[in-house]
Amino acid sequence: MLAKSSTELVRQQNSALVLSVLRRQGRLSHTQISEATGLSSATVSAITADLERCAIIEKSEQQAATGRGRPRVLFSQRRGCGYLITVIISSDAIQYSLVDYAGTLLDRFAEIRREGSPEEFVAAISAGLKRAAERSAVDPEEVLLVSISSKGLVSPEAPVLVWSPMLGSRAVDFRVALGHEWGAKAVLNNETLLVAKALQQRLAHGAVPPANLAAISLGHSIGLGIARTLREGETELSAPNFGHMLHIPGGALCRCGARGCIEAYAGFYAVLRAAFEVPLDTVPAKIVPLSEVDKIAVRARQGQRMAGFAFRQAGIALGNGISRLLSLHGHMPVFITGPGMRYYDLLQSGIQEGLAQTHVVRLSGMPQVEVVADEPALVYEGHLGLAFSRIDGDILALRTPLQAAGE
Repeated sequence: MLAKSSTELVRQQNSALVLSVLRRQGRLSHTQISEATGLSSATVSAITADLERCAIIEKSEQQAATGRGRPRVLFSQRRGCGYLITVIISSDAIQYSLVDYAGTLLDRFAEIRREGSPEEFVAAISAGLKRAAERSAVDPEEVLLVSISSKGLVSPEAPVLVWSPMLGSRAVDFRVALGHEWGAKAVLNNETLLVAKALQQRLAHGAVPPANLAAISLGHSIGLGIARTLREGETELSAPNFGHMLHIPGGALCRCGARGCIEAYAGFYAVLRAAFEVPLDTVPAKIVPLSEVDKIAVRARQGQRMAGFAFRQAGIALGNGISRLLSLHGHMPVFITGPGMRYYDLLQSGIQEGLAQTHVVRLSGMPQVEVVADEPALVYEGHLGLAFSRIDGDILALRTPLQAAGE
C-alpha cells in the first residue's frame, strides 16, 4: 500500500511538472515536453495519455512547414477545464480578472473601492465576483479558485486579512465572509509576496538565477516579499511586516497607530510630512495623490532643501530595514518596485547610507539593488503562478486516482 501511494505521489508530481511546462511555454510536442521536464519519453507518454483521458489537456495537429509528412501532435491545457478569478485590492480600486485553465485572460474590469465597514467591503467583492462570472457566461461552479491579494498583514494559515491600510485592524476572514458560493474557493496573499513570486519565475531561466530574492514595494504602504529556494528545489514565500518594523523608537506616527515604523519615514505620507515640516505626531493621510509626491520630487531635483531631505530620510529608513533583512536571511538581490520606484534617483543615496551604517554590509558588502517597473503586471503574474500551481494539484489529486484505480 505504501509503495502504491509513493508511486501515485510521484505520478502526481510529474503530471504537475508537465502541466506547468505547458502553461509556461504553450503548446508542445511529446519530444519538447520530455526535453523541458527531463522526464523519459515513456513517462511523458503515460502522463499525457492520462491527462487527456481525464479531459485536463487536449491535443491538436500542426502540419509540417513543407506540407508533407505526418502532422506533428501538440499538447496543451484544455481551456474549459475550469476558471480562475483574481481579485487585486488596492487603495482606491478592486480589479477582477477572469482566466481560463490555459492561463488566457478572458475578461478584466475594475471598480472603485469605497470607504465602509468590512461587511460592505466584502459585499462589494461578492458582487464583483458574481459580475465577473456573468460577464463571460461562466457558471460559478466552474470557477476553481478565487485568488485575492491585498497590501497589509495576511494570515499564513487561512484567507484572513489581519491588518490592512484600508480597514486597519478590522480583520476579514474571506473564507467565512464570502459565504458558501465563493468562500470555500478563496485564497489570500500579500501583494508584495506575489511580486517576489513573479520575479522568481522571470529569473528562473536566466544564466544564473538567484537562489533567494526580495521585493520591496514603495508607495502609500511599504511592502516586502521574499522568495527562497529550499534544498529540495521547492520555494518558500513569505511577506514579513517590513513597513511596520521599528526604525526609530518613539518616532513619527504611523498609519498603524505605532510610532517610528519604517513606513512612517518612507511611505508617501511620510515624504509629504517631512517635506512640509509637519509635526511628527500628525495623523497620517490615508492616501497621498501621486501628483503631490511628484511635485515634491520636482522641488527635490531642483535642489529644494526640505524636499531633498524628505526623500533622503525615506532612503535611510529603507536602507536600515534592508540591512535587517540581510542579517536575518543572508545576502540576496533586492528589487524595488511600486509607484515609488519613480523616485529612486532621490532615494538611492539615502538607501546606500542606511545600508553602509550597518555591520552586515560592512562585512559582506552592498547587496544588489535593482528597480523593476510595472508592479501591476508582476502582481498578476504572481497570482497566476501560485493559483495554477494549487489548481493543478487539486485537479490531479481528484482526477488521476480515478484513472489509476482502473489500471
